[in-house]
Amino acid sequence: MDVKSAILGGGLTGVTLARLLQDLGDEVTVLEREEMIGGLCRSRTEVGFTFDVGGSHIIFSRDAEVLSFMLSVLGGNADRRKRNTKILYKGRYVKYPFENGLYQLPAEDRFFCINEFIKNLIAVEKGEIALPTNFAEWITYTFGRGIAECYMVPYNEKIWNYPVDRMSHHWVEGRIPRPPVEDIVKSAIGIETEGYVHQAVFSYPVEGGIEALVRGIAEPVLPAIRTGFAVASIREDNGGFAISDGRETVHADRLISTIPLQNLLPCLQDVPPEVQAACDALRYNSLCSVFIGLAGEVPDISWLYVPDEATGLFNRVSFPSNYSREVAPPGHSSILAEITYNDGDAVSRMPDAAVIDHTVQSLISAGIIPSLDAVVYTGIERQEFAYVVYDIDYLENIEIVREFCRERGIDLVGRFSRFEYLNMDGCIRSAIDFVKAAKR
Repeated sequence: MDVKSAILGGGLTGVTLARLLQDLGDEVTVLEREEMIGGLCRSRTEVGFTFDVGGSHIIFSRDAEVLSFMLSVLGGNADRRKRNTKILYKGRYVKYPFENGLYQLPAEDRFFCINEFIKNLIAVEKGEIALPTNFAEWITYTFGRGIAECYMVPYNEKIWNYPVDRMSHHWVEGRIPRPPVEDIVKSAIGIETEGYVHQAVFSYPVEGGIEALVRGIAEPVLPAIRTGFAVASIREDNGGFAISDGRETVHADRLISTIPLQNLLPCLQDVPPEVQAACDALRYNSLCSVFIGLAGEVPDISWLYVPDEATGLFNRVSFPSNYSREVAPPGHSSILAEITYNDGDAVSRMPDAAVIDHTVQSLISAGIIPSLDAVVYTGIERQEFAYVVYDIDYLENIEIVREFCRERGIDLVGRFSRFEYLNMDGCIRSAIDFVKAAKR
């Protein structure tokens, strides 16, 4: 089989690339090892409940072009919702982001947060605090010791499953803004303030879960998508590439990879030891998504952040039935709890049934599920590659791997191929930018 462009991976990035390249007249094929497309954006429906297997997803973006693209693909299959996001803090539902909900904290914590924020702000402006060298220092430099210790540090260590003082801070600029001092003061005395206003209204497919977005993008290029094609070897071939699964070989002029680097490099020949070592050193988290179907209602919350380890292993709890009227049967609702883990740790060794039981019992203890009698469905999915973790050595290691791929003529696009913490809109933007550059 001969094509102009072969795309490895049929997730969100891969199918977006295929669609955009085909629109330009490119002959393209997508090679996906699973029997279904979608990657982290797959969904599953059982007994009337629909859940996203790669954790909770919503559709929003500051990027007007990308947002328009996503909504146009969904057409009428989209519900719009107002965000109502909370943080479970000492048994209280605190407004998200944390700095906008200070008035809901216990008095001692409220004083600690506002006092440390202002003291820190003055010290920073006077040049008395050195510039941060890691993520932990950046958190305190930006928010002060109070917000850092009460929420930002424990939550980030829970989701990343890694010490924040061993993480780089290069990625947070623009993603986590410093709150204006007037908003902090207003929040502390109970005047409503809003953060992350680009998320204030979000969309979600009425039917099909987030996979409906991927399928909508992929619809024009479905004949070009090969599922069940697990790439085993890639070799240079007459100025192009020969890509084989051991049974069949695809010849392509151009190779675009959207699959994890950890899966790409074993398919290549003569990978230098220093490149392999750099790839092996790149950190990432795996994700366990626990699905719970309930008889009755859930809190009127979009999603809930859970920084306290004692509350449960999960770092975020979402309520998909609050996103769409069609993802749970009539008279029922749904919960999706997310737990990050790494190979070899306690969660990785827990049987699925134990993870489900822990999650259900913890949510009952937290008052989110009224009783075990309300639970009518449970399920679980594990994803090996979920979050990119930016450790201190990330920038050095990723550049070694990217340079090797550049030298081999392999283009890298998307979350785990570029090895960047990209949301869905960032994955689509990376595809758009790649295609625009290819046109020039």
